[in-house]
Amino acid sequence: MQLQIKGKNVEMDDTIRSYAEEKLGKLERHLADPTKVELELSLEKNPSIADNHIAEATIWTKGPTLRARESSVDWRASIDELVDKLERQAKRYQAKRRNHHPHAGNSALSEATPVVPGELEPLIVKTKQFAVKPMTPEEAVLQLELIGHDFFVFRNSEANEVAVVYRRRDGNFGLIEPQS
Repeated sequence: MQLQIKGKNVEMDDTIRSYAEEKLGKLERHLADPTKVELELSLEKNPSIADNHIAEATIWTKGPTLRARESSVDWRASIDELVDKLERQAKRYQAKRRNHHPHAGNSALSEATPVVPGELEPLIVKTKQFAVKPMTPEEAVLQLELIGHDFFVFRNSEANEVAVVYRRRDGNFGLIEPQS
């Protein structure tokens, strides 16, 4: 597993780095060959925010890409909560793989620990269909603000591809485009 730890607005010291490596290393037993793990630790400088130690992680595997974000009053607590969340995601994915492939043989997924009891599977409770209209990303942001949602799917008239604009936590907007 390739682990990359980055710091944003913070100096990374060896104690936090080794603590993060130890905790994230425990996820290896729950994942089928994690290829790359990226951890970003950041410090929110706003004094009105108590939980200002933020840990964000992305794990690329052969299957899904797992992401989580946690914040608390210190790095160790943020990392612990982050690893717990990623562990739940990995277990949920393992359970789905087992249910869809019951005769997987001796793979690492079939030997995995069971899903946490009492944890519910996410359900699709609503399906919506709509026309994907061609427009520029700027027009899509205007539409997003008009409808008051967190994201908006549209056909980018410049690239002629389906894209998504979304509202970021900082109040700005993001654009998701497919890779060619």
